[in-house]
Amino acid sequence: MLVRRRALAAVEEALQRQAAVALLGPRQVGKTTLAHEIAGRTPGAIYLDLEARADRSKLSDPALFLRAHEDRLVIMDEIHRVPELFQALRGLIDEGRRRGRKHGRFLVLGSASMDLLRQSGESLAGRIAYVELTPLDVIDAAADQSALPRLWLRGGFPESFLARSDAESLAVRKDFIRTYLERDVPQLGPRIPAETLDRLWTMLAHGQGTLLNASRLAAGLAISVPTVVRYIDLLVDLLLVRRLLPVHINIGKRLVKAPKVYVRDSGLVHALLDIEGRDELAGHPVVGPSWEGFVVENLLAAAPVRTVAGFYRTSAGAEIDLVLDVPKRGRWAIEIKSGLGPKLERGFHVACDDLEPARRFVVYSGSDRYPMGDRIEAIGARDLAAELAG
Repeated sequence: MLVRRRALAAVEEALQRQAAVALLGPRQVGKTTLAHEIAGRTPGAIYLDLEARADRSKLSDPALFLRAHEDRLVIMDEIHRVPELFQALRGLIDEGRRRGRKHGRFLVLGSASMDLLRQSGESLAGRIAYVELTPLDVIDAAADQSALPRLWLRGGFPESFLARSDAESLAVRKDFIRTYLERDVPQLGPRIPAETLDRLWTMLAHGQGTLLNASRLAAGLAISVPTVVRYIDLLVDLLLVRRLLPVHINIGKRLVKAPKVYVRDSGLVHALLDIEGRDELAGHPVVGPSWEGFVVENLLAAAPVRTVAGFYRTSAGAEIDLVLDVPKRGRWAIEIKSGLGPKLERGFHVACDDLEPARRFVVYSGSDRYPMGDRIEAIGARDLAAELAG
């Protein structure tokens, strides 16, 4: 079993300071495995799978059942299937606080953030902490440099990364996409045509890391711009797509205002584009944007809480791929280059003059770390992620 040590520590720390903790993440990212690991480390913990009728029946009167186990950690998987539980949890948490049971009572899991955030935010404000479980990253999975190309190709969903072959990994990811389109999305509200969402998802993969142009996407799909925006909102809420916002500063230059859009998991990018192996990826036009998105996700997974991420671009061509405002460590400017011989363009230097970052990095496909002049360091993805994670 692959144990996610950093995520495990984050959840256990959150349980020590809050009564309830929500573990958020997409389907098949490893939430249930992590929950069972926590249950095994917590004497008396109870695990309930709310997709199972037998476990749901135990909560037909949630207050009665949960009061009987007030001194135990109760883990509720797929809690968005029983949204009325959130109101019951509020009263139980407040009762427990009056009796001195202030933390470590409930761990709730769901396959998406959207419902959990809305439902818990309405009823559990000040009573719940959130931990996002991302796919495997370069710190979890790439213990040495040789594992990094496989992680980039297959992505970080555990079943895909650990598959016996690239072909099996691709099949796992295609099944994952089909499950979302045919099962999960229809449960989230008004019907969304699976074929349309599939085409949009694929178009986003083709345009990995480009500025969002909702009008162009709408024209290609023969739907309205508001509908495109709504569908992208859904994919963002499902933690499958990231909108990276531009950094705005008052310097009298024309700045790009549209966000950049990434399919968050590189393996899903490749599955949507039907890329099976490394040779196919190396010869595909998406190879550079795919590497950029892979690095962005890995660095954000490693970054400290309250790190603010964005990108910088002016109409004149000054650009920084990723700008991180890291708590207590200042602003970091990060350029991302695929290949082993990174070369910087003038636009990066101009952008650094505009932003005056505390640190400047070029993340490339190699593992050596060396200076490139003008206070810029070339560094591998894993080393920079480890530095961010501290």
